[in-house]
This record gives sequence, C-alpha cells and structure tokens, in this order.
Amino acid sequence: MSEKLEFNLVSPERELFSGPVDQVVVPGSEGDFAVLPRHAPVMSAIRPGAITVSDDGQVRRIFVLGGFADVTPDGLTILAEEAVDLADVDPAKLEADMRNAREDLADAKDEAAEAAAQARLARLEAIAAAKQAA
Repeated sequence: MSEKLEFNLVSPERELFSGPVDQVVVPGSEGDFAVLPRHAPVMSAIRPGAITVSDDGQVRRIFVLGGFADVTPDGLTILAEEAVDLADVDPAKLEADMRNAREDLADAKDEAAEAAAQARLARLEAIAAAKQAA
C-alpha cells in the first residue's frame, strides 16, 4: 500500500473533509502547489480557487474563497473562509444567483449596498470559474 497524506479541510460552518489522500493541489497566494506525503513543512495563504484532492484515481474539487494551508509532518490542514464542493454546485442555480447579484449591484442605493453586491458577485463568479475549469 502506498503512503498517504492526512488531509483536513475545515470551514467555519463544518469540517468538509478529513482522511488520507494521495495528493492535494492548493491555490496558494503565490501560485498553486501540490502536497504529497512527507512534504516539507510550509504555511501559505490561499487565494480563491479550487482545491484538487486526488485519491486512488478519484479526483474531487472543492472551491475555497480564501484561508490558510498548513503543511506539517502530520499532513495538510486547510482552514478555509468558505468552502463549497463543486460537485454540489447546480449550474442553473449558480447562473440565477449571478443574475440576481448583477441586478442587486445595478440597483444599489448606497456604497455599502454596492460593496455587498460586488462582493457577492465576485464570490459567485469565482465559483463559476472554478466549476467551469473542472
């Protein structure tokens, strides 16, 4: 049996993943990086994008809005600001949500409403880009 990497993905809402895997590709702030078993210790900020988890020939992609990745001798832990399994994203609902966010942005009455609508739209567009890249 090949050596495995212990991987944990945690968001404020819940633990999304915990278990042994072959490899995880992380969208680091300075570029994507792959983590394999016995990887050198490193800590990195995460930019919005998809984490790719590979195990026994299966690939799972999970969108993260941001957060931190901590690689230790024990494995990889990602503390994500927000995480969404891309397999659970309904493209039609995502498109409708983006349309609504654009309308909210156009209808914003003040700077606070505009900023909130812009942040929501940017989040949805990042999820759409990650889903399309899958």
